[in-house]
Amino acid sequence: MGQQANLPLPRGYQLQNYTIVKPLSSGGFSIVYLAHDENDQPVAIKEYMPSSLVLRVDGEIVNPENPEYLPTFRYGLKCFFEEGKALAGINHPNVVRVINFFRANETVYMVMSYERGRTLQREIQLRQNETMKESMIRLVFGQLLNGLREVHLHKLLHLDIKPANIYIRQDGTPLLLDFGSARQTFTQNNPRLSPMFTPGFAPPEQYRDRDNLGPWSDIYSVGASIYACMAAHAPQPGDQRAVEDKYVSASKLWNGVYSKHLLEIVDWCLEKDFLNRPQSVLQIQKELLRNDYEIPEPKLSQKIRSFLTQNIFPRNR
Repeated sequence: MGQQANLPLPRGYQLQNYTIVKPLSSGGFSIVYLAHDENDQPVAIKEYMPSSLVLRVDGEIVNPENPEYLPTFRYGLKCFFEEGKALAGINHPNVVRVINFFRANETVYMVMSYERGRTLQREIQLRQNETMKESMIRLVFGQLLNGLREVHLHKLLHLDIKPANIYIRQDGTPLLLDFGSARQTFTQNNPRLSPMFTPGFAPPEQYRDRDNLGPWSDIYSVGASIYACMAAHAPQPGDQRAVEDKYVSASKLWNGVYSKHLLEIVDWCLEKDFLNRPQSVLQIQKELLRNDYEIPEPKLSQKIRSFLTQNIFPRNR
């Protein structure tokens, strides 16, 4: 099954009481639109559109590319709808708010609150070679885990936590986006479909041994996301680690840059064996919010440079 180029709904298209403004993003599983409701308030609408199964080249109706794909498409649609229903029951400031979900055009739509800000992935890209401060990492993930804990209390897993799915609002508070649990259920029961997650952020058990998925799986992804804040890239993919583990501990890579305590948290979350990781969000959250850790002093070279600038080569007075 090849990936298809599905046309998005056009600007101005009326979808129940929502008017499509423009596509925001698209992937192998869905298309997300910016739309306005009947009160002209912005919302984000996610359209179930697995590109490996369906093709929309014209019009609005979603059609399976091959009749053989119809049962798989319908099963995934059912999972997507059930996920929307479950998420609609969560009202938490650190979890994207699902306002509505409905069937139309032979598919399902999930309507979510629209937030202004940018993703953590974009934040990392904008910083380029600048090291992200430990205080920011602890603040963002300490708050984000409040939302993840609420998700787990509702017997849900996210299964696609990564910087691109962590949104930083304009006030600096984080928001957990784009749940992947429906996608995982979808691919788990249909081995013809490739897994829909980002290598490096998914734990080893997400590639195989999916019976072992649990809160610890999301915790691995949290650790990988913190790692990405430090390295500006993901750690070694979980399936590769299962074959030949080349993971170099955060404690070695950033010794003297971040506190020993934070680096140990990252390594703990990224344990290859899920039994060796934190088993609940509360465990890691308590550690992230501690305030008795010591941030390393600036490196000696920086101290020397500062001394030379101020004393040996002072500015002209």
